[in-house]
Amino acid sequence: MKMLSLLHFDVLPLAKLEVGHHFYWHLGGLKLHGQVFLTSWVVIGLLLVASLLATRNPQRVPQGLQNLMEYVFEFIRDIAKAQLGEKEYRAWLPFVGTLFLFIFVSNWSGALLPWRVIEIPGGELAAPTGDINTTVALALLTSLAYFYAGFKKRGLGYFAKYVEPTPILLPIAILEDFTKPLSLSFRLFGNILADELVVAVLVLLVPLFIPLPVMMLGLFTSAIQALVFATLAAAYIHEALEGHGEEEAH
Repeated sequence: MKMLSLLHFDVLPLAKLEVGHHFYWHLGGLKLHGQVFLTSWVVIGLLLVASLLATRNPQRVPQGLQNLMEYVFEFIRDIAKAQLGEKEYRAWLPFVGTLFLFIFVSNWSGALLPWRVIEIPGGELAAPTGDINTTVALALLTSLAYFYAGFKKRGLGYFAKYVEPTPILLPIAILEDFTKPLSLSFRLFGNILADELVVAVLVLLVPLFIPLPVMMLGLFTSAIQALVFATLAAAYIHEALEGHGEEEAH
């Protein structure tokens, strides 16, 4: 199994729970999960290669990989447009699309490849989204994105949402901003980790046919998790752009 802890400093550990042996890179006093970077680079490399091949010789009538990439683009555009609206979705399409593609390919890599069976010196491999560090980082980026969106559009007026319709709701509004990244990160992490563990155990115990149905189910749930994360990220950004008062006006 992987470590179930956040990045931590030697002087001030954020969590001490560790399961198994892991491959670390040391940067000053910071321990980095080397296996997460390795698998993340694999995912990023796959996305870059697919993008380059799909756009290498574009045709007016798309075929093959170009057709697939255009379908993926239209699918992501529909997600962003449905959540953000016609006026706002174009500015946030790259962010929402990047989230969806990275999570989708990361999840599928964990469902198709038994990463945990592949051992490296001092550790083991797993899908990037099967590590709490990755999912927390993606959730925090989403939080920064919707804070930025709201502050950029409405300035200091963005913070009025914390006291609308009454200042009594201020603690609840602040708590909501903490629960959003927590729910995003732990939902994704828990589902992907559970799927990887089930597949890894079945591959070790019954390596031929039994794991296949579970892997197919894992592909489906992995795609759903990517869709849910990207949809919620776009919805949070839309909420920050619109604001409480404007939503009531509509």
